[in-house]
Parts: sequence; structure tokens; C-alpha cells
Amino acid sequence: MSTPGFRLSDTATPRIMVVDGSKVVRKMIEGVLRQQLPNMEFVGCESGQEAKAALQAGAVNLVTTALRLPDIDGLELARYLREHTPQAYIPIIVVSGDVQERLESRSFSDDVTDYFDKALGFGALAAFIKGYVAPESEPGGEVLYVEDSRVVAVATRRMLEKHGLAVIHATGVEDAIAHLETMKAQGRVPGPDVVLTDVYLKGDLTGKDLVQSIRTKFGYPKGQLPVLVMTGDANPANQTDLLRSGANDLVQKPIEERLLVTKLLFQLRVGRLLRQKLAKQ
Repeated sequence: MSTPGFRLSDTATPRIMVVDGSKVVRKMIEGVLRQQLPNMEFVGCESGQEAKAALQAGAVNLVTTALRLPDIDGLELARYLREHTPQAYIPIIVVSGDVQERLESRSFSDDVTDYFDKALGFGALAAFIKGYVAPESEPGGEVLYVEDSRVVAVATRRMLEKHGLAVIHATGVEDAIAHLETMKAQGRVPGPDVVLTDVYLKGDLTGKDLVQSIRTKFGYPKGQLPVLVMTGDANPANQTDLLRSGANDLVQKPIEERLLVTKLLFQLRVGRLLRQKLAKQ
């Protein structure tokens, strides 16, 4: 999915707009958001029309919207925001119960910055939003990073380390698989917290082959070892194929730092949370 660039206002009191037809849902989201961002200003809107009016009245740092609103579709609201408001580059997050299905069908528009599966819960949504407006490092987080370009790898590694992530760099799929096999032999399952890979790499294997190997050969489900794929291929069919092969999410090239780091940290946190739950069972 191609996402527009965006910029955020640097502020200690971010204004976050939540558009949802349910007052109960809005209150629940506000409650968990205040736990993550106690200094935020919450702007709750029931309809698209109410959201339009509120946005014209004052700037916000981020908008979340349900897909089904009382008056318009959430994607229609996102398109309006891009075309008519003075904040054309604010992050717009769609909150939906059928994210995976829509990702695979490529039915999200380019007006949407990102998407969140509501099945993960409101607490996870609050952490996701915080990643945009007040990102934090994830101490001890380990990323298996697969990239064959030395120049790109050095730049990306510095970017990730700046956010507190430890990076294991593999120059190809074969090296990445060897690392996972070593971790498994040592009893460190799955090893890294998250995998970040390019699609097209030197050698016989691609990023898609790596995703399939992680899901089938190693048997690691999406929750145990999340995989984030970077791609410059805008072909919807190819993007769908990557997701169906087992990728958790895609990041479209050229890479925007905050978007990449937000997605990576989110996948890392969710993976850790699910592994902790499994360990207690």
C-alpha cells in the first residue's frame, strides 16, 4: 500500500480525534488513551460531518476512524480530509474488524496512513497511536534485518538503533534462515522479536521465500515471530501475495522513518505480548 507522507506537530499535549458512531467505543478508547498519553486532548466525533467541522475548528495530531459511520464511509472521510482540510498530511488510522481481509484485497485507499485490527483490543490501539504521536524506544528489542545493499543496510541499521533496537543484519535469505536455525538449536525460540526484510534480494531466494520458510519450515505463526516486509512493488496482486504468504504487514518504499519505526515497534510489542500469554498457558 502506498501511503502519503505526513508530518506531526511537536507538542507535549497532542490532540487526537476518534471518529466512531458508538459513544461507548469512543469512551473506551479515550480511557485507554489517557493511560498512555495523560496530557493528550481528546476530540471524540460521532459522524463524518462532526469530524469535518471539528477539524476546521482546530488542528489535531492524528485521526482514527471506523469504516462504518452514521453518515459516510470512513474511507470517504479520509479522502475528504486529504482534499479539504489544511492538515493534508496528518496520520489517518482506520480501525476495523476485517483488516486482514481488506489488506489482502487491497481495498484500503492511499488516503489512509495506516490500519489497525480492532480484534487486538483498545489497549493495543492506544499503544499503536502512542507510537505515532509520542514514539518510544523498545529496550532490548531485537530485529533480524535482511538487506543485500550495504549502503541501505548501514542507513537503516543506524535508524533502528537510534530507536533503541538491536539489529542482526543478514545479507540474504540464506543467512537469515541460518541465523534462525542457530537460535532454534540454542533453544532461543524464535530468536529475534521481529523480522524486517526487503522483497528482492541477491541470491536464489526472495523475501517472500523467507516469509514462507518462517511460517512453514520453522512453524512460527504471525504472533510468535512477526515479519514486516519492505517493498517498492506497487502491484496490488504482488502485495496481496506477500500478505497471504504470511507477512504481518508491508511498508512501501521509499521508506518514511517514523512510519517504519512505528510499524516495527508495534509488531514487536504485539509479538512479545502474545508470546508471554502462551508461556503462561
